[in-house]
Formats: sequence, structure tokens, C-alpha cells
Amino acid sequence: MTRYAGSCHCGVVTFVLEAEIDHLTACDCSLCVKKNARMVRVAAQALTILSGEDQLGAYEWNTHRARHHFCRVCGIYVFHRKRASPDLYEVNVFCLDGFDSSGLPVRASEGVGMSVVGPGRPEWRGPRAD
Repeated sequence: MTRYAGSCHCGVVTFVLEAEIDHLTACDCSLCVKKNARMVRVAAQALTILSGEDQLGAYEWNTHRARHHFCRVCGIYVFHRKRASPDLYEVNVFCLDGFDSSGLPVRASEGVGMSVVGPGRPEWRGPRAD
């Protein structure tokens, strides 16, 4: 597993990610479109927060299951926990120190259809109730 160091812009929030990154995701939900992040999907245990956990804010909407974390000091989105797959994180690869994402394929991730209150599609593994 490759180990990546990451941080927000101001350096208050630091973390380590252990993953093999062979593609990125771009979500089309209203939030991800506006923040224009490219993400890598990893198991929860692949992400370790080293500092600044007390400075992480969380933005939630709709069912309040997904938690989009950002630094309260500089405002940078660093990662989020998924509603449909709560055992996974999506990490903003632009927060990984020295990471070059230019040669990696970007897979479209449907988010716009998930931004509805109520039961999810059967293939979504996560919680179904509000």
C-alpha cells in the first residue's frame, strides 16, 4: 500500500492515507459540482487523522447521513463519509501532498440521483431510513 500525507490549506488538519490510487471519482451532486473536487474512494481504516480533528467541521444536508468534512480555519474540504456506503471515505486528492492526479482516469459518480430523501436504490449498501 502506498502511504500519502495530506492536509488542508493552512495545515491545521493533517492526515495519512494508505491506498493504491488508480482512478479518481467526480460526483455530480450539487455539492460536489460546486466544490469541484476529485476524490479517491477508500475504506475507513485507510484514513488516519494525525492532527486537527477538533478543527474539522461537518456539512450535512438531506438525510444527514453523509458528512462532508472541512477545516474550520481555512475552509478546505478534505474528505467525506458516504451516505450510501458509510464504511467508505472519499478523500479530496488535491489535499494529498505532492500527488499528481493528471494521468489518472476520472470515473463519473452519480450523486444527483442520490440527493433525495427516502429509500435508496437496492444496490446502495448503506442506510435506507432518514
